[in-house]
Amino acid sequence: MTDPLRDLASLRAATERLLTTAHALGSAENTAVAGPSRLPGWTRGHVLAHLSRNAEALVNVLEGRPMYTSPEAREADIESGAGRPLDVQLADVRDSAARLHAVASLPSDWDRTVTLRNGVTDRAAGIPFRRLVEVELHHVDLGAGHELEDLPEEFLLRETAFLADRFAGRADVPPTLITVSGGHGTLRTGREADGDSTAAVSVEGPPASLVGWLAGRRTGDPALTATGADGAPAALPALPAL
Repeated sequence: MTDPLRDLASLRAATERLLTTAHALGSAENTAVAGPSRLPGWTRGHVLAHLSRNAEALVNVLEGRPMYTSPEAREADIESGAGRPLDVQLADVRDSAARLHAVASLPSDWDRTVTLRNGVTDRAAGIPFRRLVEVELHHVDLGAGHELEDLPEEFLLRETAFLADRFAGRADVPPTLITVSGGHGTLRTGREADGDSTAAVSVEGPPASLVGWLAGRRTGDPALTATGADGAPAALPALPAL
């Protein structure tokens, strides 16, 4: 069961880890904030600017306002903030995170429904974990030495289940059985199997590799194995963008 207050504590710790990594960007020329991130077309400055604006957007959500005024405004805010000096970026990430934490820590009805981007809805209790996902994955996206394998296992297991649920019922994803190695169980995602419960593809691997695949951060991870319904090796299902 989701525990938003526990997630807020995890979020605070994850934010501090990200800030520590980002602070080090100023100490080496080859890892400057203006350098490319692991996200196509984005510098590390874009990633940091996005994290700041996302925190403010989630404050809007919790206070009953639209998450962003428009998709265009969201993109413009990230672009305009991407080129700022590192110290300004870090202060923005820290201050916006503090504002979100303050609002999320107020006594509230965690069971109320809130609306995010593109009409997506969730319980208010899910917002701290959604923000934790942003911070943990974008920490890796900075391309500054922090990898998926460095993320807490509890987070990776929850994110694997969260992403599998997001793709569940999607007509463009084949029926897929996901086995999380280490005895962490199985999950189903994709469209319903025809005729019986047999999955078209079975994918197995460690949590970090599964998150990399499900979140679109990795392709061809050798730690993942995929087999078809006949038991023969198969290709990993191509997943639509989140």
